Amino acid sequence: MIENLNKVFESRVRLGIMSILMVNEWVEFKALKDLLKVTDGNLASHLSALEKKELLVVNKEFVGKKPRTTYNATKEGKTLFNKHLAALEALINKEK
Repeated sequence: MIENLNKVFESRVRLGIMSILMVNEWVEFKALKDLLKVTDGNLASHLSALEKKELLVVNKEFVGKKPRTTYNATKEGKTLFNKHLAALEALINKEK
């Protein structure tokens, strides 16, 4: 049962990032930081790891003169995260 858990989602920050991205189309860096209550560096490192695995995409643009970075879960990211959640649920239900 535990072998079905995806190691990439073991971190509470990555679990939080993906949870937020599953229910929102695009989310700004600042919104993720505020919701997860983490530092810029910590969040950036986890986002980078998820991006390298192609579980999310990054959109960088300027709004006026201010940079804005937003994130979106990829189709593969959503599929893998749903499988991870299903494995967690199966593990919880097995223990009942």
